[in-house]
Amino acid sequence: MNNDRLKVRACVFDAYGTLFDFASAAAACRDVLGERAATLTALWRDKQLQYTWLRGLQGRHADFWQVTSDALDFTLESLGIADSSLRARLLNLYRTLQCFPEVPQVLTDLKQAGFVTAILSNGAPAMLADAVKGAGLGGLLDHVLSVEQVGVFKPHPSVYQLAVDTLGLPAGKIAFQSSNAWDAHAASAFGMRVVWCNRYAQRRERLPGSPDREIRSLAELPALLIRAA
Repeated sequence: MNNDRLKVRACVFDAYGTLFDFASAAAACRDVLGERAATLTALWRDKQLQYTWLRGLQGRHADFWQVTSDALDFTLESLGIADSSLRARLLNLYRTLQCFPEVPQVLTDLKQAGFVTAILSNGAPAMLADAVKGAGLGGLLDHVLSVEQVGVFKPHPSVYQLAVDTLGLPAGKIAFQSSNAWDAHAASAFGMRVVWCNRYAQRRERLPGSPDREIRSLAELPALLIRAA
């Protein structure tokens, strides 16, 4: 990939795994989970995403809070954990996940450089509001967009169209950032400029679209965008 800066006017971010660390909920329960925290995180996340895709294919939408709760119930049962207090604790922690440490400064730099900033997420509006407030990011985001406005989860094209319609910009003037490779490919196939934040050292997907850039941390993003507009 070359080092030319992407010429865009807005920065739109996926939320979970990109701005917010979905592993932080189980990590905060290591006093109960011990070494099972990582296993629980991985299975919970995998099942959560599977349910969004399967519900989309079935045409049976439920908001991300319901999906997240159902995925946790599957995970706890799979791991042989019958602890209602732990379930409640994990769900409460998921409402205010920690953001990754570089996020506040990155958003500050982008805002100061004149970019429109937004979240585009599967998250339900109340979930996103709690996460943004808990991380103190409210003043750094111009829009917080939920798939509930279109009634279907990513990677349906109508989700990415929501950002285009809300921002009033063509797709090619929007930089979309996600740590989910499938999400990054879908946004690229839709027509957005895409920076894949490959936090988890994933392999490249064999899907339509291709991210314009690949980074390991959002801390690398401002150098790709600032002074390019």
